Amino acid sequence: MADLFDKGDAPAEPERNRPLADRLRPQSLGEVIGQEQVLGPDAPLGAMLAAGSLGSLILWGPPGVGKTTIARLLADASDLHFVQISAIFTGVADLKKVFESAKIRRGNGQGTLLFVDEIHRFNKAQQDGFLPYMEDGTIMLIGATTENPSFELNAALLSRAQVLVLERLSPTDLERLTQRAEKELGRPLPLTGAARDTLHEMADGDGRALLNLIEQVTAWKIDTPLDPTALGARLMRRASKYDKSGDEHYNLISALHKSVRGSDPDAALYWFARMLTGGEDPRYLARRILRMAIEDIGLADPQAQTVCQHAWETYERLGSPEGELALAQAVAYLALAPKSNAGYVAYKAAMQLAKKTGSAPPPKHILNAPTSMMKDQGYGAGYAYDHDAEDAFSGQNYFPDDVKRPVLYAPVERGFERELKKRVDWFAKKRAERQRQDKE
Repeated sequence: MADLFDKGDAPAEPERNRPLADRLRPQSLGEVIGQEQVLGPDAPLGAMLAAGSLGSLILWGPPGVGKTTIARLLADASDLHFVQISAIFTGVADLKKVFESAKIRRGNGQGTLLFVDEIHRFNKAQQDGFLPYMEDGTIMLIGATTENPSFELNAALLSRAQVLVLERLSPTDLERLTQRAEKELGRPLPLTGAARDTLHEMADGDGRALLNLIEQVTAWKIDTPLDPTALGARLMRRASKYDKSGDEHYNLISALHKSVRGSDPDAALYWFARMLTGGEDPRYLARRILRMAIEDIGLADPQAQTVCQHAWETYERLGSPEGELALAQAVAYLALAPKSNAGYVAYKAAMQLAKKTGSAPPPKHILNAPTSMMKDQGYGAGYAYDHDAEDAFSGQNYFPDDVKRPVLYAPVERGFERELKKRVDWFAKKRAERQRQDKE
């Protein structure tokens, strides 16, 4: 049976017509630029190959960092037949044919490395379909994904494959790739040093994107080196990688929130700008900024919540891009505000205590008694009206009778909460005095 994905011998394509990215595709794992954290001698893949024990893998990383290339080279290094499919274009019938071909190869003594690009696009049932063929050795699976495998892949599949994280190419990696391209092209790029750095910035860690940009530059047939301004006029900057519903969305909002919590306005504004340039909805950011004020500043600066609400209202009135400045100023204000999560901690503790104590009723002395029967039951008996007491504070117990009084709110010695702590301590002292007097 012929392999659905086997290709017959095709006439060689003229070298000059092949894309630069294809011409520079590494021929061995040692030629791969970057990813030393998985390819090095002591790294996972290096150790597997040295021991001759390559297993199924999930390669998780951004576009253009070598996932397909590494899978192909692993097949060569392991003497396995390489089959590549894409989850976007492959249905159940196609998968059955792939598995049948792999069975035939296995019977003939040839193993199969099945590379599945965008494996997260398969639904859970389709992912389960790989399991028996992985377990009996019919295929060695290498899946590639740009999404977090923890969220997108079955636990059963993950338990049978090791996840390896590939990283975006560093500026050093991109320079090495540029030099390799210049060697292949036989001439240096017509760029100044600063423009060369700009080209690398445009690639944004994507090796394939860099090689495509280099092809555009070399097609211009110019001799005078371009500076960054001239390069920017000729080339559109590559859009930042950002998925409003994917990993980058959650990673960047986490970075923004933690920068605010860490009192770093510069970092906070940077991540805020990264999300805006990625196309994030400013209203989502306004909501999250308001949450930061409540969760991380709280009563240490009661004005912070008002600043965020006003910034949100300003955005709604002005729209983009003018209204985004109000949100940016709110971000800076929060980053520089005194921090306290005492209110947040107190709320969570109160919720936990409420669940634990179930239906414990309030003490009868603080219940109203609108009927004579309720008065006979002791409702309202002994209630002390605080305004009649010294300092307008009776010090009575307001917790259920069988619930030991806890300390839920513990203000910190920062910002306005420093004043609130004084008040908490004063009321606690007075409460102890009044309760001691009642006992006497």
